[in-house]
Amino acid sequence: MSGGRTVGLAALLALAALVPFVVGSFHLLQATMVIVYAIALLGLNILTGYNGQISLGHGAFYAIGAYVTAVLLDRTGVPYWATIPIAGTVCLLAGFLFGLPALRLEGLYLALSTFALAVATPQLLKFRALESWTGGGQGLFVPTFQAPFGLPLAWDQWLYLIALAIAAVLFLLAWNLLRGSIGLAIVAIRDHPVAAASMGIDVARTKALTFGVSAMYTGIAGSLGALVAQFVAPDSFSFLLSLSFLVGSVIGGVASISGAVFGAIFIQFVPDLADQVSKALTGAVYGLLLIGMMALMPGGVVGFLQAVRRRWAARQG
Repeated sequence: MSGGRTVGLAALLALAALVPFVVGSFHLLQATMVIVYAIALLGLNILTGYNGQISLGHGAFYAIGAYVTAVLLDRTGVPYWATIPIAGTVCLLAGFLFGLPALRLEGLYLALSTFALAVATPQLLKFRALESWTGGGQGLFVPTFQAPFGLPLAWDQWLYLIALAIAAVLFLLAWNLLRGSIGLAIVAIRDHPVAAASMGIDVARTKALTFGVSAMYTGIAGSLGALVAQFVAPDSFSFLLSLSFLVGSVIGGVASISGAVFGAIFIQFVPDLADQVSKALTGAVYGLLLIGMMALMPGGVVGFLQAVRRRWAARQG
């Protein structure tokens, strides 16, 4: 990463850290959810954009992460901050185990298997045998918490800063991962799986691990999302959530890291914008906005910005 880009990113991170002190509680929670969705979309981009595995079920891993946090806070004395890495670890294992049998599937068949996971998860959370843990259809409340060390911060301000710090670390990890030898292997499997195997890459293990890492990112996002919402219920994690993640990934730029941020902004604000335009035709307005953005930016927001930058450079040259 160049020095100028590093300075620019550091400046953006510093500006983002000032948000809790200049906006109200409602807008702060919206900003926190943008960070949460960005983490989830980054996980999906690693899997779909860089590795070529189509997933319509990442809402299930988001739900698992959220419920791990809720159950731990409800049943144990684990502090809230410790539930976040635990949720990520659980989802890493779940994603890896799901990825193993899914290795036999590709393309639309893999997409359908992950879609089945998204459909089944809310029903499993309502299953009577698990009701004592998950709360069944009633869900579970997630308690709030105070900032440590007597810091003069409200819980929503502190939560935003936690989410921002976690996102910064995860984005940096993703950047290093995808630009190293592992990242080259991940992309090689997407582009030429036979050639990748002939070069000595363990295709099966790499795909399963990629699925696990992707699920881990989404599980961490789910854990943070539960802390923001202060409540989890099965109906909050329907298959529409998985579809929203896929839409956000494509809108932002599916094979990019920064595209996760743009996609998260779309997920958080565009449905509300469509509702404000017309409450009777919210779905139609949302669909028209989606079609318009895809017509204007077929490569996503990141692809559009890259095209603008190339044209600007060509004119300057």
